[in-house]
Amino acid sequence: MPLEKRPQSPVICEQRILIPNEHGEKLVGLLHQTSSKKLVILCHGFRATKDDSILVDLADAITKEGISAFRFDFSGNGGSDGEFQYGSYRKEAADLRSVVLHFSEQKYDIVALIGHSKGGNAVLLYASKYHDVPIIVNISGRFALERGIEGRLGKNFMMRINKDGYIDVKNRKGELEYRVARASLEDRLSTDTLFSSRAISKDCRVLTIHGAKDEIVPAEDALQFAANIRNHELRIIAEANHRYTGHEEELVSLVLGFLRSHLHQGTSRLRPKL
Repeated sequence: MPLEKRPQSPVICEQRILIPNEHGEKLVGLLHQTSSKKLVILCHGFRATKDDSILVDLADAITKEGISAFRFDFSGNGGSDGEFQYGSYRKEAADLRSVVLHFSEQKYDIVALIGHSKGGNAVLLYASKYHDVPIIVNISGRFALERGIEGRLGKNFMMRINKDGYIDVKNRKGELEYRVARASLEDRLSTDTLFSSRAISKDCRVLTIHGAKDEIVPAEDALQFAANIRNHELRIIAEANHRYTGHEEELVSLVLGFLRSHLHQGTSRLRPKL
């Protein structure tokens, strides 16, 4: 893989990496390698990619702390193999598992998983199932997955999908953006965030950050995570929207503060099991 040298920076190199998931699909990611084997993995949201500005900004800030960072495209998104799916919550958690195992085999110490929006759901689902990464940061994840569907799929979406087996989502020009199959919608509706939130180990430290003026996911969802995750901190940014427009520095500061405080407390008992 090509290496790009960046002198005068904590980043020794940036390396494009391909990681196969359990279905043999190649996940494309970018490793920001510092001199440290401590690694933070960053996860994008719905219809986004590893190049989302929120992830790019966080990776830059984390590497300036001397910690390596990896941001990647979930299967069916960005440059990764696979077909885009509307639901795929469990599959994205499984993709993340493939990434964690890859870097564990390379002797990295995965200290945190960070996800924005749907990526927040991915990191929380991961933590509920595998119990092996000590720090989780959920940025604007959705607790009530039954909500927000009508805004994308239109009214009577269940009747339409039961009739045709799918719904085509088009842009304002009438061009097809993506297709939602019945199984994909059922995957979202059957993903139990209450159960998964309560299943996260008390040894895992979880931070939820949310914008009070989030126009995509209501801030009350963050309160639900706070009420059901045992070792949890909640930070609401008063004027922030879903993209944290104008509040990017505050978002990065909250994430870094959480990482610093818990990384300095010593080694967690949670570690990936190969």
